[in-house]
Amino acid sequence: MYDVSTRKRALALVAQGRSLNSVSKETGVSRAAIRSWKTRIDPLPRRTPCSLCGPVAEPPEDRTSYSYLLGLYLGDGCISPAPRSGYYLRIACADSWPGLIEACATAVEAVSPSGKAYRVQAVGYISVVSYSAHWPCLFPQHGPGKKHERPIVLEPWQHAIVDAHPWEFIRGLIHSDGCRITNWTTRMVAGERKRYEYPRYFFTNTSTDIVRLFTDTLDKVGVEWRTLNQSRAAVTVSVAKKASGALMDARVGPKH
Repeated sequence: MYDVSTRKRALALVAQGRSLNSVSKETGVSRAAIRSWKTRIDPLPRRTPCSLCGPVAEPPEDRTSYSYLLGLYLGDGCISPAPRSGYYLRIACADSWPGLIEACATAVEAVSPSGKAYRVQAVGYISVVSYSAHWPCLFPQHGPGKKHERPIVLEPWQHAIVDAHPWEFIRGLIHSDGCRITNWTTRMVAGERKRYEYPRYFFTNTSTDIVRLFTDTLDKVGVEWRTLNQSRAAVTVSVAKKASGALMDARVGPKH
């Protein structure tokens, strides 16, 4: 027996044009089961052809900004229909990080077909908002319900962008659902106890798919990580090794 999320993820991969054999190897689901689901379950709804890119989504021109914005969207973003037509992209940014708010707005303006973004103040955070009929094409992970309750699978063109700009993607995920802290420890040196401080990064998300995208990208850039043991449903990834912390500091850095 397979749970609903496993079925949805397998069908989403098949919908991308993947072979039953490759989907079976990636998900651990038998090819017979996937074939059965294809005939018994309604296919995923097809998106209406877009006026900008046609029936198949086209990658944005500014791929560096997009990789960062993709990380922000997967963490703290959502897409909702506008009252008459089109969609709103909203990225929630805490008031504590004005630099993050500016970086988010800059990325949204670089990616949005309109080139515009505005800020909406709420209690404790600002939503960076932009309107476009194109957002579901740019972020095909959009769908009903919470992200951790549905499969989150990147399109091939999104994988290509993340592969080309991995640090921007990591920075977007850290800026949304991560943080940098300073840990400390003491050691005896020549009979004297000395204090040492070192950076440590955390990333927490309830979606196993999003966590996997994060850790897979860390692996590609040579950052060592581990998951923490915890009772809650969310998964926390820790980066604490000296060399990896220094690498993260050089390419990501703390929120500001």
